[in-house]
Amino acid sequence: MRKKIFLLLAVCAAMGLFFSVASAAGKIKDDFAQIELIFQHEPVAPDSNSAVQIKFNLEEDWHFYADKDTAPGGMNLKIVPQAKGLIFSGPVFPKGYLYSDKITGKKLRVYGGTFSVFVPFTVNTKSQSTEIKVAIDGAACTQQLCRNASYELSEKLDISKSAQMNEPKFSIPPPAVMEKTASEIPQTSPTVALSLAVVAGLLLNIMPCVWPVLPIIVMRLVGQAQKSRAKSVALGLSFAAGIVLFFAALAATSIILKLGFGLVFQWGDQFRNPVFIIAMALLMVILAMYMFGLFTFGLPPSIAGQKGQKTGFAGSLGMGFLAAVLSTPCSFAILTFVLAWAQTQPIPLATVTILLIGVGMSLPYVILTCIPGLLAKIPKPGRWMELFKHATGFVLLAIGVKLLEAVQPEKIIDVLYYAVVLAVCVWMWGVWVQYNTPKVKKLLIRLTAVALAVYFGFILLTGPKQAIIGWQPYDAEVIASAQKSGRPVLIDFTADWCLSCKILDKTVYSNTQIADLIKRKNVLAVRADTTRFDYPAAVALKEIYSEPAVPVTVLLLPGNNTPVKLPGNLIGEKLRGYLQNLPDKNQ
Repeated sequence: MRKKIFLLLAVCAAMGLFFSVASAAGKIKDDFAQIELIFQHEPVAPDSNSAVQIKFNLEEDWHFYADKDTAPGGMNLKIVPQAKGLIFSGPVFPKGYLYSDKITGKKLRVYGGTFSVFVPFTVNTKSQSTEIKVAIDGAACTQQLCRNASYELSEKLDISKSAQMNEPKFSIPPPAVMEKTASEIPQTSPTVALSLAVVAGLLLNIMPCVWPVLPIIVMRLVGQAQKSRAKSVALGLSFAAGIVLFFAALAATSIILKLGFGLVFQWGDQFRNPVFIIAMALLMVILAMYMFGLFTFGLPPSIAGQKGQKTGFAGSLGMGFLAAVLSTPCSFAILTFVLAWAQTQPIPLATVTILLIGVGMSLPYVILTCIPGLLAKIPKPGRWMELFKHATGFVLLAIGVKLLEAVQPEKIIDVLYYAVVLAVCVWMWGVWVQYNTPKVKKLLIRLTAVALAVYFGFILLTGPKQAIIGWQPYDAEVIASAQKSGRPVLIDFTADWCLSCKILDKTVYSNTQIADLIKRKNVLAVRADTTRFDYPAAVALKEIYSEPAVPVTVLLLPGNNTPVKLPGNLIGEKLRGYLQNLPDKNQ
């Protein structure tokens, strides 16, 4: 099911963490779209009026958002042209069509299929040519996933006094009017929406993401049954206040965005941010490890309620806040409608709606603590609780995998590899250390676990995806031709399933010094894919170079009949030495 774009997507996009594509051509082809730049007249005459057409052809089910007022996160399609000597008018967009959002039930206006955007301009230069650049930005989505789509088209436009402009390639349509339809305006009454807010809060208590803290909550409630009724009620109300406090923070965020920036807070927008999705998926792995018993929450005495009334109240407040936070990764489908409606209402009504979600979530705990007889009916901890926790762990893992559906396919494998590494690090943290483990040894083990998690996170989750080396696919004839001409050849034998190969790529072939040497020495860089045993590169690795496994780098150097083999991923210095000994390209 499609998620929504996070309102702060622009901040993350500035960090370069989105799946954007840039092009400097007048025509590009992406995996879901073809975009072409077309001139109305070519060439154009000085002081004349003309236009440029940006023609889109999207794959089935893909669309761009059309209306900035209804586009999630304000990520409607934007066109920004620029060129020296040209004065541009505003882009002329098509009307688009209404698209039914399956989560909110709202109809949003979008562009899909084949459509065009026109940008009129006036020539105001005596130059013989100019370069038109058109920046395109927006959120391209299907029902299943979204991606930030950023492009730059560039095309040279000739300017000539003899230009014939009596036969334009297209005519500019009149601007489309983005009228609001009844289906685009929420019609839910305040009474229904406020009631749904309470129901939504109640449903948060059965979200799998909050299950890891349920055993702790149950134990606290059981413990409260042993206390005086007054203190039991007070601690229960503190716990409920912690839940409401989280939603009060959401309401405050909504007010700040609405008054300070004119933005609309839409729940679930963060799930179109791949960084957030990956973080949430990995959080599900950590919580699953907790449910499997590989580590426990080390609650301080204040949260456990063992240091008196004051600290016990603070602990209950903190535990309630934690329960609300943990419910969020699984709650976007429930909260989307109520919060979306709230943002269309006046600020006081919107604030009450958001707070009522917290009231709904906290209501069962208030009832339990105010009626001691119900607390007595809570089952006592036993084997049923352990089995429940284990089963929940598998559910959390399934949620983590589900979240990754919106991540770019080639990134998913890296995330899954890191999830395994993270699970091992959690295992080291929780199982390798016991209560009586010496402090120095405990610190050493846990620092090692953290260091491994950070190191492999850098290796698998960060770094540019675009190769800085101009790799060529494996082709025996191309390699033989390069050898015959005296050109050095570097062959990187790799495979999609090879973790060491990915480490090699991150640590060696993403090194700018290595890339510069390969370019300066005119080395033919070949990436040999051995993912399947019948690939030509896999056959060559075994029959020609007699290597049993990847990764292995093979250097074919002029004047040296014996290939230089560098197996493994710790080859940086050796490879640099071989490359430095080669003559420069211009020599």
